[in-house]
Amino acid sequence: MERTPDGPRRVVLNGTTLTVGELIALADGAAVPVVAPEARERAVRSWRAAERLAAGGRLYGRGTGVGAHRSVPVDPADESAHGLRLLRSHAGGAGALLPARQVRAMLAVRLNQFLAGGSGIQPAFVDALTDALRLGVHPAVHEYGAVGTGDLTALAQTGLTLIGERPWTGGDEPWTHGDRPWTPGDRPSAHGGPPVTGSGPAPAAAGAGAATRDRSEGESYGSVADVRPTGGRGAGGGKDIGAGLTVLTGASVSSEAVAPVSPLPPSALPAPVTLLPGDALALLSSNALALAQAAVAQCELDMLLRATHAVAALSLAAVSGSAEAYAAPVHALRPYPGAARAAGEVRRLLGLDDRAAGASGASGVPAAPGLRIQDPFGFRAFPQAHGCALDAAERLREVVEVEANCPSENPVIAPDGTAAYHHGGFFAAPLGLALDAANLALLQTAQLSAARLAALGDPALTGLPAFLAAGPASSSGTMILEYTSNSALAELRSCTAPASAGHAVLSRGLEEAASFAGQAARQALRAAEAYVTVLACELVTAVRALRLRPAPPPVAAFAVAAAALPRGTDDRPLTGDVTAAAELLPVLAGL
Repeated sequence: MERTPDGPRRVVLNGTTLTVGELIALADGAAVPVVAPEARERAVRSWRAAERLAAGGRLYGRGTGVGAHRSVPVDPADESAHGLRLLRSHAGGAGALLPARQVRAMLAVRLNQFLAGGSGIQPAFVDALTDALRLGVHPAVHEYGAVGTGDLTALAQTGLTLIGERPWTGGDEPWTHGDRPWTPGDRPSAHGGPPVTGSGPAPAAAGAGAATRDRSEGESYGSVADVRPTGGRGAGGGKDIGAGLTVLTGASVSSEAVAPVSPLPPSALPAPVTLLPGDALALLSSNALALAQAAVAQCELDMLLRATHAVAALSLAAVSGSAEAYAAPVHALRPYPGAARAAGEVRRLLGLDDRAAGASGASGVPAAPGLRIQDPFGFRAFPQAHGCALDAAERLREVVEVEANCPSENPVIAPDGTAAYHHGGFFAAPLGLALDAANLALLQTAQLSAARLAALGDPALTGLPAFLAAGPASSSGTMILEYTSNSALAELRSCTAPASAGHAVLSRGLEEAASFAGQAARQALRAAEAYVTVLACELVTAVRALRLRPAPPPVAAFAVAAAALPRGTDDRPLTGDVTAAAELLPVLAGL
């Protein structure tokens, strides 16, 4: 990622080196994309090679139907209209609209994959996706429609947006290239393009840049052969079909028209792309949405796992736990990278040396009354369980970055342009399995967080009042946080049923398996959200326990947390405490 002195950060997209961090910066609008010239030229070569190869023989999805229609030929004169029908027919997503962050991440993934070469798509799509990310607009994409063999519905909806048939969404409003924004209350028109609403005469077309024009009642649209573009951006060659259409196939629409609304300036939207033969399937052949959601989940998971080091260290100090389980010699005997890292981070945060010895005792704080040879699993086995989560998160990052930096299209155009290969690279088994593993590993460390929370309320372990309460002996203190934590933990646990164990037989039996990577990604997002609450409950309790000690540890994690969390040990609602703790987790992750 490049930094500029007077502008936003820039992410140079070259099809080979995009990282999860850069992807999230693009998704959040914290950076703008810059396409490397050599990468765009690679995409141009792939497009030209695909045209050349298609002229010499049929390619799947261009000269044929798709799925069970793979052997159904498409007339060369019908290839452009076939592509348009393919986008329309596959834009059948359902469920809730996805957050802008996830959709923008999807655009960035797909853009970078195009720059990897191999798709055969025209480079105008590279330009349009770049513009969308720079302008802060995105298509409306629904959550359901993929089974881990390509995000077909999400990318079809994206494709229709790129060619001008569906609206761009930006800020609080959706916008088209026509006379008005497409607002949430609109209903789709009969031909599947931008909606019509209101009453009265239809407004005039917006000129050469308009994407649609309403027709009077009873006036039918022409045949495919009559389709005429109105000024969309194309790369030249082939039939000019698909961008800025004024004539569409299908039934007539009524005379219902739109109320005048100030349009978004044309410069604030990507120019519509003219759909050419082969573009449609090339656009659809990717798991870009699942990769985007996995990247968002991985970024959140990485932050939470780093914050866990600080929270677990505070809990260890609060119970005067033994640091022997964190000593470097212990982990040198079983050299798992994650476990060694987890132990090392706890030692660092508590100011302990490699042999886990500190100035005032093994844990850095005076010991509680009595002799304890070893601690409960929540403390003693933390490096082992948490280390698995660290390793799984790292594996997930590796898979996302591999997939975001390579072509996945079917067929894929060889780098030298001499062949097109039909293959199964779109089958997202590596991603689905990595997500399932991350979800299961997160559950392991989350269960130990809940166990440490329970231990912090045990006087026999801490030497402090039960549930860290003040006042009468019947006071409840932090008792309820065990319930809150376990409620969130139950939600997290429900997200760990392996999505990759699912099964589907589709398209008349031709596609008899699926990875369900998208489902695994959504589970990972929900699991991370639930873990925030689990960890926040432990943090609130650990800080209260340390405040009750005569000499809290002189470490940065405690100083930061104690300054941010509410004081007081009286019985009171703790929702605000948990909320404040959750907001503090990114800060602790950065220590």
